[in-house]
Amino acid sequence: MSFETPLPPYNASDPYATFVNSSCFDLLLIEMVPLGYRLAEELAAKRGGVPMNVDEEEQREIALRRVDSIGYRVGQGLVERFSRDRPRFNDTLDMIKFLCKDMWTLVFRKQIDNLKTNHRGVYVLTDNSFRPLSRMSMSSSSEAVIRAQPFLWFPCGVIRGALASMGINATVQAETSELPVATFQIKTIAAQP
Repeated sequence: MSFETPLPPYNASDPYATFVNSSCFDLLLIEMVPLGYRLAEELAAKRGGVPMNVDEEEQREIALRRVDSIGYRVGQGLVERFSRDRPRFNDTLDMIKFLCKDMWTLVFRKQIDNLKTNHRGVYVLTDNSFRPLSRMSMSSSSEAVIRAQPFLWFPCGVIRGALASMGINATVQAETSELPVATFQIKTIAAQP
């Protein structure tokens, strides 16, 4: 999936290459969060044939898991497809750099603006003009930040899925303090012996 003419390392002669209009992708991202909430409502309405009462926080968690899992699968697929022609990654930092430069460009049409690490398995990625948040507006900025948070679930899943496909087990948390800035904190989880 790409928005523009493929650039290296993407093969333009790939017979499986699919191109998507960026407007369609934006609309898909906009609709993904309400879809997660609708699926959570349907699940709560009939869990095992018995109607259930679910509080708002539990419904939010179910929606979060749905949208995150969709992003997880997308991240896995993107890495499987677009890293196959690349040399093997040497370390975790190389994988994170691939995520920030190549994969982020593929999905959001720009590179991550800032990458920070403590060299102990924690990485902070900052996108100062995150596309899914760039068109949001509300009457107050605090309301906008609260309502924008669910739209960070999908990119968190994409990051987790991409890293999992490269062999890194990680947790990803996202936050925004003002629109359209998005900050993603990645904490790698060491494998249990």
